[in-house]
Amino acid sequence: MKISHCDFPEDLLYDAENFVWCKTNTESGMMTIGIINCLGYISGKLSNINLKPIGITVERGKSIGTIESSRYFGVVRSPVSGKIIEINSSLSQLPELANKYPYTQGWFARLKVTKIDEGIKSLKNIKSCSDEIAALIQRHHIICFDAFPDFELFEIGVECAATLAKLDELLEKIAVGSVVHLVSDDPTADLEMIRWSEQTGQSLLDSRREGNLFHFTVKKTQGEIAEYDLNR
Repeated sequence: MKISHCDFPEDLLYDAENFVWCKTNTESGMMTIGIINCLGYISGKLSNINLKPIGITVERGKSIGTIESSRYFGVVRSPVSGKIIEINSSLSQLPELANKYPYTQGWFARLKVTKIDEGIKSLKNIKSCSDEIAALIQRHHIICFDAFPDFELFEIGVECAATLAKLDELLEKIAVGSVVHLVSDDPTADLEMIRWSEQTGQSLLDSRREGNLFHFTVKKTQGEIAEYDLNR
């Protein structure tokens, strides 16, 4: 299910207040826990994830780890009481997995549930908590995209020509496959971005307007950046 462009798999349970999702294996009593994609957009690109070690028992509402970016530091809280059986060690080397693949490769820990408490009873499927999630997205001004951006450019009060020149400079420096989130308030930005993509061969993944701001996600698909002609 999509809520305000943010993805929420329907086979998971959610603790919206703490920005986490869970998936329970009823036969083994194991619960996999991760963060919802909204938290990744609040934090920005994650630079460090520290998880509690295997073997410790955590109580409901207590930390299973911390996440950190250039603008955010936060605790990831377990929605249930349980013993940590497994952690996703890949996150220590590739924390951005939690941004790009929050519901799959970016999972955090697996717990053996030690007691049935109010935490389990309060978990909801996405249909049951959609209003709560929608309010959370609105309150935190979260803007989700199909591809999580690796880089951001905020060009407010800048003419589109100068903005596109900066975008080209950035694309020259980054790897093919990287995604850029560009924000502009130039009223011609939506038309110019379409023309820019057609002329340069770079992929315009998403275009969205929020108030007087345009949000674009661009994927570098070619190594050589073709010159953009504003008068063409």
